[in-house]
Parts: sequence; C-alpha cells; structure tokens
Amino acid sequence: MSHRQLVTVQDPSKDKGGKSTTISLPAVLAAPIRLDIVHLVHKSMSKNHRQPYAVSPQAGMQSSAKSWGTGRAVSRIPRVPGGGTHRAGQGAFGNMCRGGRMFAPTKIYRRWHRKISKGQRRYAVCSALAATAVPALVMSRGHRINQLAEIPFVVANSQFNALKKTKQAVELLKKLNAYEDVEKSINSKHTRPGKGKARGRRFIQAKGPLIIHTKSNSNSLVKSFRNIPGIELCHVNRLNLLTLAPGGHLGRFIIWSESAFISLNRIFGTLNKNSSFKHNFRIPRPVMTNADVNRIINSDEVQSVLNRKKPRKPFTPRKRNPLKNFGALVKLNPYAVTQRRQAIRVNLTNIAKKAKRRADWAARPKGAKKEAKKPTKKPTKKEVPKDKPAIGTKVKKTIKKGRPRRASPRWLSVLKAPAIAPARAPEEIIPKYQ
Repeated sequence: MSHRQLVTVQDPSKDKGGKSTTISLPAVLAAPIRLDIVHLVHKSMSKNHRQPYAVSPQAGMQSSAKSWGTGRAVSRIPRVPGGGTHRAGQGAFGNMCRGGRMFAPTKIYRRWHRKISKGQRRYAVCSALAATAVPALVMSRGHRINQLAEIPFVVANSQFNALKKTKQAVELLKKLNAYEDVEKSINSKHTRPGKGKARGRRFIQAKGPLIIHTKSNSNSLVKSFRNIPGIELCHVNRLNLLTLAPGGHLGRFIIWSESAFISLNRIFGTLNKNSSFKHNFRIPRPVMTNADVNRIINSDEVQSVLNRKKPRKPFTPRKRNPLKNFGALVKLNPYAVTQRRQAIRVNLTNIAKKAKRRADWAARPKGAKKEAKKPTKKPTKKEVPKDKPAIGTKVKKTIKKGRPRRASPRWLSVLKAPAIAPARAPEEIIPKYQ
C-alpha cells in the first residue's frame, strides 16, 4: 500500500519556473492489497464473457454399425456393414474409432458463468488500484517507469484538453517521459504460436499504459489516444478488474487525469465517509498499518522486552511395556478393557461362591464336623485284593485323581543335601588355552 500524502500534478507547461500543484492521495490507493481476492475475482470474471459451445449430438453416431458378437476372434465394437470398400468392417461409434464420437461430448448446458458477490468485486478493484500506487509492483509487472517523476502519475487537465490529434498525444507522452513504456509494448508484438492464430488471435502484444479519464468516448482526448498501440483508455466510473490487473497480475501503469484522480474519493469513499457513488460502500481498512511482521518482531524495541531463547531438548518419548503398562496395552488392543472387566466380574463371582461355602461349612452341626475329620482306614500291605488278576495277564494302570503324595523325609534329605563334586586327578584336568 502507498503511504504518500501528496501527489504532484504533472504539467510540462510549468516546467520553466512554474509552481506545480499537488493533490492529496485518495484513500482507495492506501487500501490493503489482497492478492488472493484479486486472483479469485479475476478468474471468475474472465469466465463470464465465454459463449457456450458443443459438438453435434449426432456427430460420430450416423452409421448403421452393429457388433459381430463373439466367436470371430475380433473385438465386440460395432462394425460398419457392407463390403467392397475399406470402410466395411471398420469400428464405429466408439471414441477410439476413426470417425466415431468423442468421449464425453461437450454440452451447451455446462456451467459457463460464475456469480461474484458485489463486495468481493469491489474489494478486488480497491486492491488493484492500491497496487498501481506502489512503484515496485508496477516495475515488477514489466512497465518502464524509470524516467517518470513519481507514481501515481497524474497529468493536468489542461494538457489533456488541448489534444486534437494522435501526433499531439505522442508528443505529450514523450514530454512526460512515459513513451518508453509505449515503445516497449509496440516492439513486443509477435505472432501467437499454435492454432490460436487461425482463430482471430493471431498476434500477442504486451500491455502498455492505461489512461483513466472523465471524458466521453466521442471526446478528442479519447480519439487522440485510441490509435496508439498498447494504450488502453477507461472511464473512472467504469473501472474494471480485468483492465486494472490483466492476467490477475497487480501493478498496471496508470496515467491519471487530474479530474479522474480527484473523483476517486467521491466514487470509493474514505475511511470516515461512505461512497456517494456506490451505495453504502466504504473502502476496506487494513488490519495492520505496517505489514512487515518480520521487521516488527526483530526490532530492538520488541527483542529487548522478550525473554531469552531457551535451549530446546529433543523430545524422546518413554517406551511403555504393554505387558506391564495397561494403558500401552489398550493402545495395542482396545479389547483388553473388556477382557479386564470380564475377569474382574468372574473373580468377584468366585469370591462370593467361596464365602458362601465357608458360611455353609460353619453352619453345620458339631457331630457332623467330627465325623468328617475321622481318617478313612488305609489298606495294609499284607491285605491282597480279592479280584487279583492271574499271573501273566496285563494290568491297565489307572491314574489316581486327587491329592498328590508327599515325598518321604529320607528323599527330601537327599534332595536338600549340597552337591559335592568328586576330586579329580591332575591328569584329568584340561589345561586352559593361553
């Protein structure tokens, strides 16, 4: 955005000791420059001058072709009937066939145009106008403005009103040192590559200056400038984004007439006053007065108040064992929560059953308890079972279920005795390798 407060009106007749006049900068030339809005609106506006086109619905389908079916070792594409010509037997209808229809034929009911909100369109025009007041953006777009006095470039009304012929307009541009950009535009004209040159777009030429005025199309000002290659003219009440930012690129070189430059505040309004030309419109206000955030952050005033930068250690997350950490286990297996809850329910059920058994056992009569404590009579070794099998018959061993037998004290003493290695002879000792 531009920060100039006054703009000088260029008048070649006052160069010889004459005092130049100044004009205050219109508020719209200090509006925020939103490149994203300009690109969006420009792309949508450029689609609104298209005309619908489509291929004929019968194109590629005007044949009595029919498929031969299977069993002939050829594809099942419809084939032209008849014989005696090279056309017979050729494929038809398909987009891969010669003379067939195209894939997805274009229709005239395609969505050609785009609706653009009035607020977005006005915001984009304000941003494009503000970009024309920044010399760096104008030069980056390729305009030759090195010899100009200043940007924005405003010319006195008296110089424009005196024009009658194109020769006078060229002389005025040379006096103002603005003809260099016109020459660049004239020299850039060349033939377009490709098929476009056969479709009414044969030549390409770079954009030259844009002259914004307040006159009618029949005025001598318009007639004197309109025949110069590269120069475009526009009325200040009919500013268009496609003209202010061709191709969506900001920074068009504009030559303002003095009356058009003064009327910008009336058309677009100011920060404190709405527009009198556009209903209830006020130019957008910038969020920051200085958009250079890096310069603000790295300034001495801000850095002196901030804390020192702390060294940041790389974060090393702790490895959790899923077999010990239940949270890590749940991340790997979310069903572990359900399993844990089921196990808790089963455990509580078993505890309740055991408690009930103990309570039933304690509630039995005393006599029943003593009888239960009496050991059963064990059979002696001398007793021989009556149903002893005969000698020589195989006996099927049965595993007794119940309480396991305890080891004898003698066997336990052998198990608990310390192991003592036997002494070895010197020849039995294997020497270690040196």
